[in-house]
Amino acid sequence: MAFTRTELLEYQNAEVPDLLGPGLRLLFVGINPGLWSAATGTHFARPGNRFYPALAAAGITDRLIRAGEGMTEEDRSHLVARGIGITNVVPRASARADELDKEELKEGALRLADKVAALAPRVVAMAGITAYRVGFGRPRAQLGRQPETIGGAELWAVPNPSGLNAHHTVATLATAYRQPALAAGLILPEDVQL
Repeated sequence: MAFTRTELLEYQNAEVPDLLGPGLRLLFVGINPGLWSAATGTHFARPGNRFYPALAAAGITDRLIRAGEGMTEEDRSHLVARGIGITNVVPRASARADELDKEELKEGALRLADKVAALAPRVVAMAGITAYRVGFGRPRAQLGRQPETIGGAELWAVPNPSGLNAHHTVATLATAYRQPALAAGLILPEDVQL
């Protein structure tokens, strides 16, 4: 699947439905959907985004989900059955996350807290430290587990998987994503033998 720039721009401000289901244990939170995600109706769908490869490398999913053309129902069901959900701080799509202003991020953080309280996941993993710092008013926050909770859930800040975030590889993202997955009880520590 391929889109022209003009076709993608038609999805500016569109929304991607949350991926949620019963038994939610770990809620990943993106900053906002990109235009490719809006066009396919799938979170983290842009080719080159390392979210799904990192989930597979971390053992959070048992296979690589190829979301570039949209997610299959089988893949959606797999994530939901594992207790994984996906949402965004700001629901509207844009070409780049830096198109969002501070007020949108702050308002989104308030909506997210209400959503988390209603959904009651064990753990929330916010993918994007800069957006977390701005939206939640935590200018000195670092990656990792946060001292506060959100809506009663343990809160983690993890790296953004966008290809624009060149500081991280699939391997470093997998390591970062593995920590909240362990906290949520989705995977076992590596040293545990069954």
